[in-house]
Amino acid sequence: LDIETAPNRAYVWGLFKQNVALNQIEESSYTLCWSAKWLGESEIQYASVQKGQGGERRMLQRIHRLLDQSEVVIHFNGQKFDIPILNKEFVRMGMKPPSPYKQVDLMRVCKRVFRFESNKLEYVAEVLNLKSKKIKHGGFRLWVDCMHGDPKAWGKMEVYNRGDVETLE
Repeated sequence: LDIETAPNRAYVWGLFKQNVALNQIEESSYTLCWSAKWLGESEIQYASVQKGQGGERRMLQRIHRLLDQSEVVIHFNGQKFDIPILNKEFVRMGMKPPSPYKQVDLMRVCKRVFRFESNKLEYVAEVLNLKSKKIKHGGFRLWVDCMHGDPKAWGKMEVYNRGDVETLE
């Protein structure tokens, strides 16, 4: 499982050591898209908030259903990031929590068991000679372009998100 999120949008006075008040937030972060697959199966599922994909509620219902069916969820930094974000989205949409499942956070495994120079998925995959499917994406601009509905950006985001899940497996 891997998710991509939009950043918070806020009005700020500067760029260093800012204390952003709640009334400065124009739009809170939200889930842009997710990719997931069942271990050992070839299909990588994907959903986004992009128009024509069924919208935010449909996207969240699909990932909720997958989590509800899961006994174990494998992710990279998912215990601190992906799962709490999805849980926030579920409660915001009035959904009940998915059935309990165990979590295997491979970033935590990397930190606990090894001392890699970086714990980024791309770096760990490279050091372990794993076939990485992570793509170069141009950075923050990709997320902004997706938020503005750019179809080319959404195409790149889907490839990027699916690549993270494939690399993770």
